[in-house]
Parts: sequence; structure tokens; C-alpha cells
Amino acid sequence: MRNEALHLRQMMEACRRPANVLAITSGKGGVGKSNISANLAVCLAAARKKVVLFDADMSLGNLDVIMNVSSKYNISHVLNGQKSIEEITHIGPEGLEMICGASGLERLADINEFQRQRLTQELSKLQSQSDAIIIDTAAGISRSVVGFCLASDHVLVVTTPEATAITDAYAMIKVLVGNRFGGRISLVVNMAESIATGKRICRQIGGVAKRFLNADVDCAGVLVRDERLRRAVSMRKPVVLAYPRSQITSSIVALAAKLSDGLAARPNDEGFFRKVVDWFF
Repeated sequence: MRNEALHLRQMMEACRRPANVLAITSGKGGVGKSNISANLAVCLAAARKKVVLFDADMSLGNLDVIMNVSSKYNISHVLNGQKSIEEITHIGPEGLEMICGASGLERLADINEFQRQRLTQELSKLQSQSDAIIIDTAAGISRSVVGFCLASDHVLVVTTPEATAITDAYAMIKVLVGNRFGGRISLVVNMAESIATGKRICRQIGGVAKRFLNADVDCAGVLVRDERLRRAVSMRKPVVLAYPRSQITSSIVALAAKLSDGLAARPNDEGFFRKVVDWFF
């Protein structure tokens, strides 16, 4: 494990940049969003960034499985005052910090002002104490998903070559633009048959977004379908650590480097988690 981590750190060392908040989302489930979130977080942590990985899927979160973390406490325990944010934070591979999902955050619209202030205060600690926050949202365009995305500096929309996934990815981009998202929107094509196929899909979605939404959507990368991803999940281990010298790991490292380069804090930002909480009122 030590040699694997060292190899990964060496691959990422040359591309260290300051980073802020990246939301990873998709219009459709089953496109590999959580796998990408987990592995990007490990890559950034391997580059000696202080990374927080936040599972914002409050009904079907599965990052604990991918990262082999046993979660007893979560955000709901912070909301009701039982635990602090530090007490529910788990340490994952490469020292990254991880917060597992919980149903409590879906009830933000029902919390009182004291609970709202407590939640904002506790969550804001994460942003002030970290270099990068990666938000793994739920799939779809629900209010909570949109809220996390709009509060972020950068949104990575994950799709696959399937027609339904492409349609839903464009729908997500349309919602972000319609809500006047001021950050950067990028696209990654997962499970592609080839790099060429993935790039073609990126160009198609980007072209349509530019023509009909006047939005710039850049292609962050293409991940070719790889059976080792499925095997790594069975091992409850991020693929970049399970297969550090594979092509899929090299592709994810390149993706992490590109995203890290574009993740910079916006001046006079009111705070990511404050904006998330405010979105529900």
C-alpha cells in the first residue's frame, strides 16, 4: 500500500494547485459519479492537499462502501446537536477527510433558526480548514442537488455514451445556466468505448450548450470503460490505489490535475455551506 500511495503521490506532485469547492453531479444515476468523486479525492489528497469528501446523496449515498469506511455518525447528528463536525469526520486514504450522507440534510427547510446557524457554523469549519472540498451529489435535478451545485465554484457533470445519460447531462447543464450559475461547468464522459468516442460526445454536448444556452462547457476528460473499476469496488478500494499503474488510474490522475488547475476560490465569497443552507429557505 505504501508503494502504491507513493507512486500516486509522485504522479500528482507536479500538478499541485490551490483548490476550493468542486461538485460532481449527473442527470442520471449509474454513470459512475461516486467512483469518480472518490478517486479524484484520493488523487488530490496524494498531492498533499487537505481534502474533504462530502457525500451529499442523502438517500442512496455509497461513498462509505467505495472508501471502506464504517459510518456511525453523520450530518443528522450535527443538526440535532449530538455531535460536532469533527466528531463525524472519518479519515480515508491518503489522509483525506470524509463525511457520509444522511437523511437529515433533506429536512433543511424544516429546521429552526438556531439549527440553521449551528449547521452553517459547523460545516463552514470544513471550508476554512481545507484546500479542496469535493461534493458527491445525488443524481438528478432535485432542489438539494441543484443547491449544492449552485453553491460550488466548479461543477463536473458526469455522463456516459448512453443516449439517456447524455440527455440528462444536458438537462443538468440547462438547469445550472437557468439558475445563473456563476462558476465553471465541465464535462467528463465515463465508460467510453474509446477516447475518440468520448471526445466526440463532449464536443456534441458543448456545442449544443453554446448554441442554445450560450454557455461554455469544457471537456475535462474521458474515462474508457475498464473492468478494474468494478473489481476495485468489490475490493472496497479506490481504483487509483487498487491498480495504481493502470491506464484508468493515469486517466483519473490527469483528470484530477486538470480540475485542480481550475479550482480557485472566488474573491469575497460568502462561503459554500452558508449558500447551501440558505438555498433551502
